[in-house]
Parts: sequence; C-alpha cells; structure tokens
Amino acid sequence: MNIQRIEPAAVTEEKYTPIPMAPVTSNQVAAVGHDPATNTLAVTFTRGLGHVYHYPDVSAELHAKFVGAESIGKFFGQHIKPLPFKKFPAPKAG
Repeated sequence: MNIQRIEPAAVTEEKYTPIPMAPVTSNQVAAVGHDPATNTLAVTFTRGLGHVYHYPDVSAELHAKFVGAESIGKFFGQHIKPLPFKKFPAPKAG
C-alpha cells in the first residue's frame, strides 16, 4: 500500500493584518472573520497550532453562507478549502 504524505502549507513571510474573528460552533473550524474592504476571509481551526488562514477574494455573501451553514466544517470542505490561501503564524497573546 502506497501512502502519500501531504506536507503542511508553509507560513507566509507577508505582513499579517489581523481580521476580527468570532468563534463558531464546529468540530473543525474554531473562528471565522471577514474583511469586506479587502474581501478576505480569516479562519482558524480547532486543531493545530492556531495558525490563521486568509482566503482572498471571498465575498461577504459567501462568508455569510459559511457562518450560517448547517455544518460549517462540511461547507468549509466543499467551498472554502479549495481556494488559495495565505497561512500566518498564530497571533501572540497580549
């Protein structure tokens, strides 16, 4: 059996611009935010190191559908996960 190892995405060197996020009820997604000025979706996950993922070109409408979905994790897998993203280190507390 040939098992393919998937390497984690690299953390970007770009400057991190925080986007306010709100916690969501999901086994997979911890918090979601959206910046309407740049159409950027911000997501953190329940597992992992707390990295913040920014998905550019996500409309306010898609964001609203995402946070209002019956299953946020399923919606993420179907509609958000395939999109390009930038991965930022977890913000430092304080």
